[in-house]
Amino acid sequence: MVETDFLQIDEVASRTGLTKRTIRYYEEIGLLRPPTRTEGGYRLFTADDVERLERIKRLRELMNFSLAEIKEHVEADELRQQLHQQVKQDIAEASRLEKLRRLADVTTRQVERIDEKICQLGELKAEYQARLDRVLLRLKAADDAVAHVRPSAEGKR
Repeated sequence: MVETDFLQIDEVASRTGLTKRTIRYYEEIGLLRPPTRTEGGYRLFTADDVERLERIKRLRELMNFSLAEIKEHVEADELRQQLHQQVKQDIAEASRLEKLRRLADVTTRQVERIDEKICQLGELKAEYQARLDRVLLRLKAADDAVAHVRPSAEGKR
């Protein structure tokens, strides 16, 4: 890879919308592999690093995954990619089937994790919808009471 294929942390932060501090923290806790560094010690990130950071951000924002859940998910993605490559290269049918089974298991766990989050979000939405419905009923009752009082007040003039 030529040097122009690398991005410095400022560029990565700008592209992903993450702060430089967050990017360094993700590296520190193992969500992001340690990047290549220049002779001066500056971090150099690849397009794959940027894609991984965007996936991490999406899991955090969209699915509200904890950092531990994100790490599990990202590691499962890597395993899935490795298994996919191995399946394409493997000629022995038995070995190929075993890798395909592992690939299916890893992907199934990822789908299950997402389904759990969707269910939790559905429950949370239902709770807030019930609150909103109660507030709207009170508002309607208050509006009706005000409308009922208003004509009689006007009739006294």
